Amino acid sequence: MMRALYTSATGMMAQQLNMDVIANNLANVNTTGFKRSRADFQDLLYQEMRPAGTVVAQGAQAPTGVEVGLGVKTGATETMFDQGTFQNTGNKLDVAIEGDGFYKVLLPDGSTGYTRDGAFKRDSQGKLVNSDGMAIQPEITIPSTATDIAIGKDGTVSVTEAGNSTPQTIGKITLTQFSNPAGLKHLGGNNFAATDASGSPVDGTAGQGGFGTLSQGILEMSNVQIVQEMVNMITAQRAYETNSKSIQTADEMLQTANQLKH
Repeated sequence: MMRALYTSATGMMAQQLNMDVIANNLANVNTTGFKRSRADFQDLLYQEMRPAGTVVAQGAQAPTGVEVGLGVKTGATETMFDQGTFQNTGNKLDVAIEGDGFYKVLLPDGSTGYTRDGAFKRDSQGKLVNSDGMAIQPEITIPSTATDIAIGKDGTVSVTEAGNSTPQTIGKITLTQFSNPAGLKHLGGNNFAATDASGSPVDGTAGQGGFGTLSQGILEMSNVQIVQEMVNMITAQRAYETNSKSIQTADEMLQTANQLKH
């Protein structure tokens, strides 16, 4: 059986996964804090028919070998953490990170999640939580008597209460960095989890030590560029069609060989 059939099949499967990644990017084009992904591919093993340097005659060596590749495989799906676009909402509890860093939230199982989604809200107890009710860490509780909320670029949260014109500091939003954020595990719900590949989390203050600053009343939107994703989609589609054409051509060659006996 011709190797081209199996080689082209790996190419079609690779482009199908590529399309899955692109489709997920486009589906999340309006997701707050979403980071696009990219599929990386690697060539498979090579069948070596003659090694380079083989002696072909007295005192002569073949300068190159004879190798045939066996296709392609998925090497990784990498998350790209470049900055997303900003949207001015005017909501006092919407906070965007300008630069590096993640917010920490308490997951339902008691572990810590990390997110770029700064669309915060108050729960029934006044705690600052995300859209799923997960409290930001360390916890910040906003008094029910607060008439105004201010979040500084360094994460300091201050409130002005009724009958008191002097703002009172009630906590600070801290940020977390990783040496390899691409190694974080996707949990869904705009949350990530630390892994051995991401490195240990490092907490710090916004605006210091390489951490980004915070902007109140603004949300960081997805970093998906629709035009770029559409170009990637066209490229993946054409590559898929080309691999399917290779299978058709290999099939026609086999058909020709089968008809030789006639």
